[in-house]
Amino acid sequence: MAIEWRPGQRVSAALHTVDTTPGPGLVMAPGAGGNLDSAFLVEMAEGLAVRGFPSLRFNFSYAENRKHVPDKAPVLEECYLAAARRGAELFPQGFFIGGKSMGGRISSQMAAHLAAEAPAIRGLVFFGYPLHAPGKQHQLRDAHLYELREPMLFIEGTRDAFAEPDLLKGVLKKIGDRATVRWIDGGDHSFKVRGRKPADVNREILDATADFMRAS
Repeated sequence: MAIEWRPGQRVSAALHTVDTTPGPGLVMAPGAGGNLDSAFLVEMAEGLAVRGFPSLRFNFSYAENRKHVPDKAPVLEECYLAAARRGAELFPQGFFIGGKSMGGRISSQMAAHLAAEAPAIRGLVFFGYPLHAPGKQHQLRDAHLYELREPMLFIEGTRDAFAEPDLLKGVLKKIGDRATVRWIDGGDHSFKVRGRKPADVNREILDATADFMRAS
């Protein structure tokens, strides 16, 4: 399927449905170096479907056009807004937004910056929120998070070079009870954990996501 994000401009998307009565959906965007077919997004979509949650994953426009450098933030947010509107049409039980790394960050920026234009969401799910660039812990990407009123789930590896744990804990404390975190012990930014099978780690991530979506 496709989403028209500007007149005459479309991006590819993939809808995952469920066989049982569906719960709320999740709109998911990929990280900066990926697209809707990134292995992690596909595994999350398939795993959530098994747990009763439909999902919609989509490309940003630069990925659709096979460019390697992401668009500027306002363009990414505009594209995400179109995907969120499509999610509102597809998921009558309500829906969450989020994504992997940059995809999750842009979902939160869209929700904060384009709140007047965006449909109502039930919450946000961040698969490895990129709080800062590696080695640039003094440049946090957190200011807009404090504007959000919806519940947020942060799934973070304790060895993630994009989110130093102590810095993220400080941000979560400032957000307050709207934020929930699930630490993946030993996980890097791709949730790779030495000595653990990827399938086991993904199961942990999926269970945490499903629990959050049921409760929010």
